[in-house]
Amino acid sequence: MRIVLVGPPGAGKGTQAAYLAKNLAIPHISTGDLFRANISQGTDLGKQAKAYMDAGDLVPDEVTIGMAKDRMSQPDAVNGFLLDGFPRNVSQAEALDEMLRSEDMKLDAVLDLEVPEDEVVKRIAGRRICRNDSSHVFHVTYSAPKREGVCDVCGGELYQRADDSEETVRNRLDVYHTQTEPIIDYYKAQDLVVTISALGKVAEVTERAMEALPDKDKGQAA
Repeated sequence: MRIVLVGPPGAGKGTQAAYLAKNLAIPHISTGDLFRANISQGTDLGKQAKAYMDAGDLVPDEVTIGMAKDRMSQPDAVNGFLLDGFPRNVSQAEALDEMLRSEDMKLDAVLDLEVPEDEVVKRIAGRRICRNDSSHVFHVTYSAPKREGVCDVCGGELYQRADDSEETVRNRLDVYHTQTEPIIDYYKAQDLVVTISALGKVAEVTERAMEALPDKDKGQAA
């Protein structure tokens, strides 16, 4: 099965991608992992990406597309994949379609994780990270520390990352609405979009997604 996962920041795409990829026995391909892998391995595409990133510029679509194409051609992706963070705009979606057509393949579904904007802001702006160990993560509403501002694990100071401020989150949402959200309409025209609510517990969202995805035995699920 070949799936594209979309949704606003804070929708839980990374978490759901990992669970869905495991359940479907297909690789989870994220743009973040692609960039890190290519840069650390010193590939030509990685060097190009690093040059743009070091200069503070956006990595051009053709570099991102090249990385994705290379990853999707690897043996573990022959029977399917789950794309997370790619395509990020309509031109990338068109390039992905062209790539798949050239290999006589097609997408099976575009899974749209739907979350109200206020919930996105609440999820991200409420995060607090331990200064001693960034793997110690709390949330002022959903997983509050026993003592405000103090890590339960090591006693370190908890802080809000600049990227998690409400202003930054709303700016990220604006970028999502402008650049990425249009791909939903692009794929709706191909009758590929499956929209589910990303509210609730992680396992509940995963189950919802699995039930909604098309299945060759049961046909397209609603």
